[in-house]
Amino acid sequence: MLTLLNRAARRSRFCDGVSRRDFLIIGGSLAGGLSLPSLLRAEAKQGVRSSHKALINIFLPGGPPHQDMWDMKPEAPAEIRGEFKPISTKVPGIQVCELFPKIAAMMDKFAVIRSIVDSRGPHFADQCMSPGLLPNAPSLGAWVSRIQGPACPDVPPNLSLFYRTSHAPWGSPGVGGFLGASHAAYGLVDKYDPGFAAKTTKDLAPDPGQLVLHDVTLDRLKGRLGLLRKLDEHRSAMDSSPLTKTRDQFVEQAWNILASSRLVDALDISKEDPKIVERYGKGVPEYNADSAPRVTENFLVARRLVEAGARVVSLNFSRWDWHGANFAQGRTEFPLLDKAVSALVQDLYDRGLAQDVSVVVWGEFGRTPTINKDAGRDHWPRVNSALLAGGGMRTGQVIGATDKQAGEVIDRPVKFGEIHATLLHNLGIDPHQAIPDAEGRIQRPVLAETNPIPELVG
Repeated sequence: MLTLLNRAARRSRFCDGVSRRDFLIIGGSLAGGLSLPSLLRAEAKQGVRSSHKALINIFLPGGPPHQDMWDMKPEAPAEIRGEFKPISTKVPGIQVCELFPKIAAMMDKFAVIRSIVDSRGPHFADQCMSPGLLPNAPSLGAWVSRIQGPACPDVPPNLSLFYRTSHAPWGSPGVGGFLGASHAAYGLVDKYDPGFAAKTTKDLAPDPGQLVLHDVTLDRLKGRLGLLRKLDEHRSAMDSSPLTKTRDQFVEQAWNILASSRLVDALDISKEDPKIVERYGKGVPEYNADSAPRVTENFLVARRLVEAGARVVSLNFSRWDWHGANFAQGRTEFPLLDKAVSALVQDLYDRGLAQDVSVVVWGEFGRTPTINKDAGRDHWPRVNSALLAGGGMRTGQVIGATDKQAGEVIDRPVKFGEIHATLLHNLGIDPHQAIPDAEGRIQRPVLAETNPIPELVG
């Protein structure tokens, strides 16, 4: 039997780097023919897996100004419309802010939701992380981890590029909740510390301080595993404990990660074509006040993690709570976001991943229609927006509309749960799938009356 692998191909790649299209087993008359089951078994032995769906969740901490980004009101009075001007996009009739020219040029690959109505006033990141609103509700990534499990054994399905922030709500990628801590996001970055990062991640990431893995070597982990095994000899009475099961899952996950180079390789963007890295732009790794750094390179890392086998990758980017100097900050932040998001989505199309990988960009709420005395905009939960791409969705459209001041939704109100249901649908998961929690109670990701957005997936 002869196996041919075309390593030059890039489309529909799997977590082992092999393309199903380029996996050819030569049989036929030479081997007397192979049945379909034989072919499938041979494929499995070679490590070829089904293509997996994935999500990249980009959280903008603080509530970005919807009317200065995706819902411009050029006919409104100056105290409402602000300083930015709209520009036309590739899709006739759709306009966005002039500081998003790259996204405008590929608007056919994006969908804009202008009419999210159920935001809460405080800074709750969990609105964008979790489809449930109850305390301790699992994040969307936790649901995916619980329902689908890992696509590759040495890459956790739910990964986080969230930086820990001094304003705590902006630094949480969500929890495992009643699904268990083992399904919570596995964190890949830590608080920015150039000295510590230079010692522990010199060979893992090109930018010291950008990505920080926990300082545990393989030898140290082996020692800890040996100790745990000795302790296991004396814990027969505890074998049925849920806490023991959770701990075992953590240990197994940590061992798989550190014993493999797959995750480390995905974090190392020096392996990328420099032209692709340049397309994402140079980020600013220092913290932005009490929120996250502006690390545009993490958008590229997210794509690499998905290709390595991750199902959900979440990241936080910069600080968007602009009670003052709204337009000065927009002139800094918008171009960085424009470059990183457009590069990511174009990358997904170039690599044949746009049907399988969804992207969502959003924050906790919108901003007030009227500009305040400090040239800023305050919290405005009545209107929020989101930018989506990929996932096989119907793009090149706007969903919903607001009034002349961008202060009230007047057409097609959308709720957070509907967006979460859409993302789950894109991942191949029934958003109403019943899952028992640790106490045997039936739980579902979204409410029974909440469904995917038909304009996107119908």
